[in-house]
Amino acid sequence: MQWFPAAQWLRGYNRSLFTADFIAAIIVTIMLIPQSLAYAMLAGVPPEVGLYASVLPLVAYALFGTSRTLSVGPVAVVSLMTASAVSDAVAVTGADYHQAAILLALLSAAMLIGMGLLRFGFLANFLSHPVVSGFISASGIIIALSQLKHVLGISAHGETLIELGESLLAHVAQTNGYTLGVGVFALLFLAWCRTYLGVSLVRMGCSKDLASTLTKTAPVISIAATIALAYGFDLADRGVAIVGAVPSGLPSLGLPAFDWRLIEQLWPSALLISIIGYVESISVGRTLGAKRRQRVHSDQELIGLGSANLASALSSGFPVTGGFSRSVVNFDAGAQTPAASIMTALGIALAAMFLTPVLFYLPKATLAATIIVAVMSLVDLGLLKRAWSYSKSDGLALAGTIVITLLAGVEAGVVTGVALSIFLHLYHTSKPHVAIVGEVPGTQHFRNVNRHKVITAPTICSIRIDESLYFPNAAYLEDVVYAQVAKNPELKHVVLMCSAVNVIDLSALEALEMINERLTELGIGLHLSEVKGPVMDALERSHLLHALNGHVYLSQHEAFTQLQSGAGASRLGD
Repeated sequence: MQWFPAAQWLRGYNRSLFTADFIAAIIVTIMLIPQSLAYAMLAGVPPEVGLYASVLPLVAYALFGTSRTLSVGPVAVVSLMTASAVSDAVAVTGADYHQAAILLALLSAAMLIGMGLLRFGFLANFLSHPVVSGFISASGIIIALSQLKHVLGISAHGETLIELGESLLAHVAQTNGYTLGVGVFALLFLAWCRTYLGVSLVRMGCSKDLASTLTKTAPVISIAATIALAYGFDLADRGVAIVGAVPSGLPSLGLPAFDWRLIEQLWPSALLISIIGYVESISVGRTLGAKRRQRVHSDQELIGLGSANLASALSSGFPVTGGFSRSVVNFDAGAQTPAASIMTALGIALAAMFLTPVLFYLPKATLAATIIVAVMSLVDLGLLKRAWSYSKSDGLALAGTIVITLLAGVEAGVVTGVALSIFLHLYHTSKPHVAIVGEVPGTQHFRNVNRHKVITAPTICSIRIDESLYFPNAAYLEDVVYAQVAKNPELKHVVLMCSAVNVIDLSALEALEMINERLTELGIGLHLSEVKGPVMDALERSHLLHALNGHVYLSQHEAFTQLQSGAGASRLGD
């Protein structure tokens, strides 16, 4: 594990890297200011808190994270989970909402750093891609629906599709026309910019890089335009909700008060937020790192994200993680090292100190539109059809995660996703692909008798096992072997071809011993072939090899040839 990954890129830092990072930082800062404000509103905390959560966390990850281009800060899904967790905890304990959000970040930091020290980076492998995609798509729908109240200018509440839908319908008659006008304008403008602005600019002669950069400024333009409208036409007096006074400056550093009742309510949510945030972050980091042949270390990433959340808690922020859109913008803008994130943090800090008075007349409908347009890019319901056509089990897992998240809320969706991922893994490995194989004529290769014309012998049954053997599939292997024995009265030898077996656990070992005893009673030899070195080392520490009535062969060809000629007879008569 690299305790201080920043040492690697700091050693060779030079002027050309600084220039590339500085340009990227300017672009990302322009994008993050409105995004940070919007995600703070989604999390239910004051808008300036979004800026706080985009300063020190960026610096902390730059020092302790391993991705060169990952940008850390508030993201849509984690902000929604924060709002859900904190709302429930505050309802039970009566604690201050903002303080509870800070404590949630601190708990997440402790869990992430703890998992990193224990080398739990492998946890990302336990959430399958279909399950994660289903959860993010469903969360995107809930987030977009939850922001419609700000676009309509009404009050609504709920954490599920049904609750939000019923609440919106109950209050839709109270829609404020001015608020709706601002919200629809921002929505249409941002959607048009995302889809057509870049193409239009290229047609007008702009380079693709410049067009892409200008497209990223669309949220800033919409904010400036709607602030001007709200100020010029006194929209606040016409019922349009505005951000209002935003404190200038940066927060004082410090830890939240430890309220054990509050911790008891928050820790399950903190664990779920940590896992989801880590999975999202490591996925983005690996994808971007692969494009530049840079490696992302999973265990150290837990430390990096934990440090970012600790920095967020120290600076009055809320839970953060690596975001897809902000990281892609950072990458496309040409960032070469995490120094770009440090410069971005400086830019946002300056904005928090000097630009907040300008935000007084910012309509909340504009921030809601920014969130809606951003999260709708996360929704990929077409994946459901693709997953179902390729794998019914993956399609069911994806559909189940979407349905549970929409109907029962994000936390239930996360738990369902984790449970489905583990269940699918156990289900797939409980019935491993097992093939009866024979020798391809003129070669030493063995293939499935149902797919190829191969040479077999009535007295020999060669079974290729295409999965490691452990407790979920131990009984299945017994059933396969006994089925072959029952259907072939001439059988004298069973050879288990173990070329794909990487592990044999104690349950599977006992199953093999049971098979050996049963076949010995029937006068049938049990043999192993192509056993890998580590597996052989484990077997040599067991009783199986001493009791085995047959032999262990280096290759399946050797086993088949010797048993066919009688040279490799079993030890039944010993």
